[in-house]
Amino acid sequence: MRSPYAMRALVPALAAVAVVLGGCGKQEAPQQAPSAPQVGVVTLQAQPYASTFELPGRTTAFRVAEVRPQVSGIILKRLFKEGSEVKVNDQLYQIDPATYQAALKSAEATLASARSRSDRYKALVEDQAVSRQDYDEARAATLEAEAALEQARINVRYTKVLAPISGRVGRSMVTEGALVSTGQTNAMATIQQLDPIYVDVTQASKQMLQLRRDLDSGQLQKAGDNAAKVSLTLEDGSTYSHEGKLEFSEVSVDEGTGSVTLRAVFPNPDHTLLPGMFVHAELVGGVRSEAILVPQQGVTRNPKGEATAMVVNGESKVELRVLKADRAVGNQWLVTDGLKVGDKVITEGLQYVRPGAEVKAGPASNVQGDSAKPAPADGTQGQQ
Repeated sequence: MRSPYAMRALVPALAAVAVVLGGCGKQEAPQQAPSAPQVGVVTLQAQPYASTFELPGRTTAFRVAEVRPQVSGIILKRLFKEGSEVKVNDQLYQIDPATYQAALKSAEATLASARSRSDRYKALVEDQAVSRQDYDEARAATLEAEAALEQARINVRYTKVLAPISGRVGRSMVTEGALVSTGQTNAMATIQQLDPIYVDVTQASKQMLQLRRDLDSGQLQKAGDNAAKVSLTLEDGSTYSHEGKLEFSEVSVDEGTGSVTLRAVFPNPDHTLLPGMFVHAELVGGVRSEAILVPQQGVTRNPKGEATAMVVNGESKVELRVLKADRAVGNQWLVTDGLKVGDKVITEGLQYVRPGAEVKAGPASNVQGDSAKPAPADGTQGQQ
């Protein structure tokens, strides 16, 4: 009889023999080739695209006139209502005209005396009763009297302070009984023309250069005759009902901000816009007739920071493309280089493929149905 120790040593050996014999009797199963992964693609189409920029800005009055006195005196009347509309040459104030009317009468008398003397000397000089020098002096005195009379009439007219432009007059800075003087620094009132009205916005010089390059190369079509269309969004989020146009931009770049100032003009018949209001202006710079817009799900970045996309070619194999993506347009990228019309960009299943791999392509389900439609506009913050 065998010892327990010998039996325990024999059990592992028998188990190993059984495994070997079992392996010899089992046939190896044939290996199957891995199937091509399924990916979702979007077929790119050319589409018109409006190039726009959303910029903050402030409204500015079309014209501003500060009313100041041309003669000194006491204010007798204020003839306008503060905050009302006035027309050009409407009388705003009446300055006491008494002293100026007296000066006018004195100037009239002086002129009458000078003319009488000049006419008398004219007859005497022909008879050589007076010298030619006396006649010339009398004639010069007449001309001086005429100038003094004209100045006196102007001073009387200036006692009526008139509106230099049409517009809305603000609050009066003087009251009846106040003394005003010629050349004073403080304005009596301010008139602002609000229809039309300016909107001043700032744009980065880099964006301005890109816009000009696209226009010069023909990639963008101008929205108007050397002008861009502008629409406004007010402080409460509502859209202003009237469309404006770009008038000009500054000829220099602000060194501190690297931006240029753009000025647009808007009709303002209802005076909805008031000077100093904060608004958002959407600037339509041009229209790209054949733009390539790619869903953001199909665009990634490589270690160099370059935009890339995976494309399925005609042989159902994956190609890696390096792109030039200018800006975000809602949930898409505006691509100007690296892709063309008809390319099938992979947006679904990117994690399962690599360049050169064979795939089965089908319509992508992770892209909204309207993502491939033309986008009406884009903003600097990727708004649509």
